[in-house]
Amino acid sequence: MEAFLQRLKGLDAYPKVNEDFYKRTLSGGVVTVVAAVVMLLLFISETRSYFYSATETKLIVDTSRGERLRVNFDIAFPSIPCTLLSVDSTDISGEKHHDIRHDIEKRRLNSHGNVIEARKEGIGGAKIERPLQKHGGRLDKGEQYCGTCYGAEESDEQCCNSCEEVREAYKKKGWALTNPDLIDQCTREDFVERVKTQQGEGCSVHGFLDVSKVAGNFHFAPGKGFYESNIDVPELSLLEGGFNITHKINKLSFGTDFPGVVNPLDGAQWTQPASDGTYQYFIKVVPTIYTDIRGNKIHSNQFSVTEHFRDGNIRPKPQPGVFFFYDFSPIKVIFAEENRSLLHYLTNLCAIVGGVFTVSGIIDSFIYHGQKALKKKMELGKYR
Repeated sequence: MEAFLQRLKGLDAYPKVNEDFYKRTLSGGVVTVVAAVVMLLLFISETRSYFYSATETKLIVDTSRGERLRVNFDIAFPSIPCTLLSVDSTDISGEKHHDIRHDIEKRRLNSHGNVIEARKEGIGGAKIERPLQKHGGRLDKGEQYCGTCYGAEESDEQCCNSCEEVREAYKKKGWALTNPDLIDQCTREDFVERVKTQQGEGCSVHGFLDVSKVAGNFHFAPGKGFYESNIDVPELSLLEGGFNITHKINKLSFGTDFPGVVNPLDGAQWTQPASDGTYQYFIKVVPTIYTDIRGNKIHSNQFSVTEHFRDGNIRPKPQPGVFFFYDFSPIKVIFAEENRSLLHYLTNLCAIVGGVFTVSGIIDSFIYHGQKALKKKMELGKYR
């Protein structure tokens, strides 16, 4: 047994030196203090990295099908009243939605950008079509307008061209006009009145759209209801001069936000030059999955964007508005939060201690032997 212990003692890679043979120096003390500080800082940094998860990135081909896309937006138009603003969407599959109202809130803005009124009833007023004629059709160009009295006519020649005339006809019949929103003349006059009331105001549009996951566009088009209505009202002739589509995008995102996401259009602002026109954003949407440390997945999207202004002085004249054209990347990005293993953490700690100890020993040895050589030369008189 004693022989075995002696052999084991012979394998000692760390032979001990008698303390009487140690020589401590000032430079060695300085190097030791610096090395200890460096090791402490690296230890703290490594420990923080261990307790905070790292995010790994992976790219795969997007094979998902039949999904829907949620578009979140908050856009302010300081020079377009809410009554004249509509939201439309269309895609390459043929799905179209005009004058979207659900899941959208409009806020009337004064000239200073402050909110006057907020409503969740949708954008603009009721859709205004060409005036309804007495014969049941819609007013065509060059045709004389003769509005229907909705069954309250006293003669075949009687026309009701205003909401008040319809009310009078009903009154003479002893009928009650319980729902003026269904009367074409009342609807048109209410639209005109609101346009005149909101002149000089702006509009902030906030909400979301649910669209198919195929290439398409959604746009904010001013004046669509007015131009399609074929209404001849002198007070609204100033609308023929065009619209100021100056806008600020407070927020635009595709899907749910996740940690670290960057939406490049958040806070973007554009001011219209002298002429009107169409402002276009071309967006490439990148499907993204974010998995947190607990395994919870967030299915969302990132996007990149370019933009272009199309001047309204060209022919054919483009529809004024702000258009967002989007398409999808065939590549899906996967972010996954991961914690490092304890073994990896301990290995790095050993590397820190051993590496700093070795390097500091080399520096101390270089300083010690350098000082010793210099002192010896000075003793020989080579340096004075």
